[in-house]
Amino acid sequence: MQGVVDPELLVPKVLSAAYAVHTHLGPGLTEKVYEACLAQELRSQGVAFEVQVDMPVEYRGTQLGVGYRVDLLIEGVLIVELKAVEVVLPLHYAQALTYLRLARRTLGLLINFNVPHLKEGIRRIVLNHPENRQGGKGTPRGGEFLNR
Repeated sequence: MQGVVDPELLVPKVLSAAYAVHTHLGPGLTEKVYEACLAQELRSQGVAFEVQVDMPVEYRGTQLGVGYRVDLLIEGVLIVELKAVEVVLPLHYAQALTYLRLARRTLGLLINFNVPHLKEGIRRIVLNHPENRQGGKGTPRGGEFLNR
């Protein structure tokens, strides 16, 4: 029986694929274009993933028909949210952190392709990082955002 994959081991694969896409296309396209190209790149690397995954919301013990949609779910453990925006807003971070919390995942990547150098657009999001359990300045409660 295979165990659950450590999401940390998937981060380099996702970033490698994202860099390949950004190098080939550059900034200025829509999120959907980057999503399709990233999916193709991950597929060519043999990485298992799902695109536009509907995630239900559980409220007081009841799963509701409404929910949210994760851009990419890598091997069931790593959430990847894509953006193609001029500026990544605190709302985008909060949204990604909420997705992690509701999906009961611990690690995510927020990747904004609309930057000259992709390194500037990559944010790593860790749910319940010990340093941020009480919340930190500029970060929603329970999360950590790191440039990678």
